Amino acid sequence: MLKTLGAQIKEFKKDSVLTPVFMIGEVIMETIIPLLMASIIDDGVSAGNMNHIYLVGVLMVAAALASLTFGILGGQFGSRASAGFARNLRKAMYENIQTFSFSNIDKFSTSGLVTRLTTDVTNMQNAYQMILRMCMRAPATLICAMVMSFLISPRLASVYLVAVLVLACILGLIVSQATKHFSQAFPKYDALNESVQENVSAIRVVKAYVREDYEISKFKKASDNIYKIFCKAEGIVIWNNPVMNFTVYACILTISWMGAHMVVQDTLSTGQLMNMLTYCMNILMSLMMLSMIFVMVTMSLASARRICEVLEEKPELANPEEPVHEVKNGDIVFDHVSFSYKKEAKEPVLKEINLEIRSGETIGIIGGTGSAKSSLVNLISRLYDVTKGQLLVGGVNVKDYDMEALRNQVAVVLQNNVLFSGTILENLRWGNKEASEEECRHACELACADEFIRKMPEGYHTYIEQGGTNVSGGQKQRLCIARALLKKPKVLILDDSTSAVDTATDAKIRKAFAEAIPGTTKLIIAQRISSVEHADRIIVMHDGQVNGFGTHQELLENNAIYREVYDAQMNGSGDFDE
Repeated sequence: MLKTLGAQIKEFKKDSVLTPVFMIGEVIMETIIPLLMASIIDDGVSAGNMNHIYLVGVLMVAAALASLTFGILGGQFGSRASAGFARNLRKAMYENIQTFSFSNIDKFSTSGLVTRLTTDVTNMQNAYQMILRMCMRAPATLICAMVMSFLISPRLASVYLVAVLVLACILGLIVSQATKHFSQAFPKYDALNESVQENVSAIRVVKAYVREDYEISKFKKASDNIYKIFCKAEGIVIWNNPVMNFTVYACILTISWMGAHMVVQDTLSTGQLMNMLTYCMNILMSLMMLSMIFVMVTMSLASARRICEVLEEKPELANPEEPVHEVKNGDIVFDHVSFSYKKEAKEPVLKEINLEIRSGETIGIIGGTGSAKSSLVNLISRLYDVTKGQLLVGGVNVKDYDMEALRNQVAVVLQNNVLFSGTILENLRWGNKEASEEECRHACELACADEFIRKMPEGYHTYIEQGGTNVSGGQKQRLCIARALLKKPKVLILDDSTSAVDTATDAKIRKAFAEAIPGTTKLIIAQRISSVEHADRIIVMHDGQVNGFGTHQELLENNAIYREVYDAQMNGSGDFDE
């Protein structure tokens, strides 16, 4: 874990080294000042030597200014190092997430990844700054003050030693108890973020069903869970202050009483007694700082583990050593393909799939909910790897391709259409970032999107809100189809992506595909038989297997499931689920 996190310090190593150096310099200056003060009292005030008072006074001012300068520089370099460390953590996590396959992403919830990129990284930033500054300052102060105390009076210094040992044991007990609760708190943030994300993204549904009270109640419950855990943790940590104050005042009283006797007996000077009291406060305050460091580091350990989970997650899909970069055509062959989302699954999602699809064919895929239609097409662009058998595209096993080259030639319009904040042109150019406005317009004409875009106030420069909330479901689907067409792919997959458009528009889109991209293999997943009946061939999926494969007429004659649903839909009701 330390190696993984330490690798993200990168260009901030210099700042990370200079910060503790300046903090130690600040401590040394603070340790010198009490000695100079004792000298003023013993050799200046008591002896009536004004020259000595002036000289040592100047040295005290210089030491104070040096301490201030070191403190400022330490703070500046520490802030830069910790902020840079946090930036690199976020960047590394985000970049690694981009390499994840769908199976990797399935391991983490969206809210969990958001929490890791925000709350957990902030905890690490605060902990790192505290380690660089306080974790150097506190031990250095403790050691310097303890050494100076023993040099002045071993007898009085032994009081510190006993107090330090007792206090260390008590603070260790407090920290260990608080740690258990802090470790439980951060996973609760995932539930809280999930509640917020779900509510905001589905706010229209919440309003439509008047479920505001339920959502408020759910959020309150998640928030209360975090509140209760932190109350328990802070309830334990709060004992730091009374224990520390009791120890400080006990030490001051003991040293004052013992020191006064030693001053009267002339075995200790007044200035030295002042020194001892100053070092007493330094030692005990450094212990307080150490206890807070332990609490902060303990809190950040849970965050560190969660961050490392993302950084150390290796993509389950990788390019071969010598990948193929060219997809020759849109031929697709499923050769005894079986697939499971999890290795330990008892039953595969897809079972012994054998299909041969010729380049340029239009293939309909139809079947009930859960029949593995989407799972079938997800394998083509290698969003997942087959568990058994092999899948060929353009005569080459998909595992032998460079994944970027393969996915650039296999355009997918997913079931859940996603548009990003930006203009319509910017969204369309996700398909081809070099596409001209004329090419974008042509793609939209094929997808029957040009007509409604022209009616918008700013046409193709109209701004799309996050998630495409200012366009309808059908408009969003057509824009996503146009975006996919701009890739000029060898294979085009439409995963139930015309479900929100009317049948007339659906027919226009299919006709445009047939005329404009005859060489592209088109796979159309649909629930309506009218969307696929004109396809060259149709695949009927049932329970993860190919139940039928042929033309519309062949399936009507030979496939009972297809014929039954066709009859039901032609009579105005019924679908594959029924």
